[in-house]
Amino acid sequence: MNAEAAATAGAVTFVWLGMVLAISFIEAPLKFRAPGVTIPIGLGIGRLVFRALNLAEAALALVLIAAVAVGTPTVALVVLTAVAVCVLAAQLAVVRPRLNRRSDRVLAGEDLPRSTTHLYYIALEAAKVLALISLGTALLSA
Repeated sequence: MNAEAAATAGAVTFVWLGMVLAISFIEAPLKFRAPGVTIPIGLGIGRLVFRALNLAEAALALVLIAAVAVGTPTVALVVLTAVAVCVLAAQLAVVRPRLNRRSDRVLAGEDLPRSTTHLYYIALEAAKVLALISLGTALLSA
């Protein structure tokens, strides 16, 4: 992979990784432990934060795809890029709509039992983090 494309892809990968770690694994769990934050308030904040995160992730994914595509990548780099992007796509197309429908109901005042849908999102976040770590590491040696 050429140096400029690898540097761009690496920077984008590590920025994306940092954003996911900061929001999904630090901000999101702590938000509900803050004094005075109710479930509806936490859900409202979470929806705004994750909407912004997901938009930023989509933009970063597009830049990453372009950088990898022009850099004559190895098969491993293509696969790792595809894994990260496909996990994001699954989150946005499958899991987030379910979470949004559920949070709409909670915000409308319904008292619902606990859901496991967020666990799927967390599992996909963990898979995405592993893919981004692997991709970033591979790009450092590209």
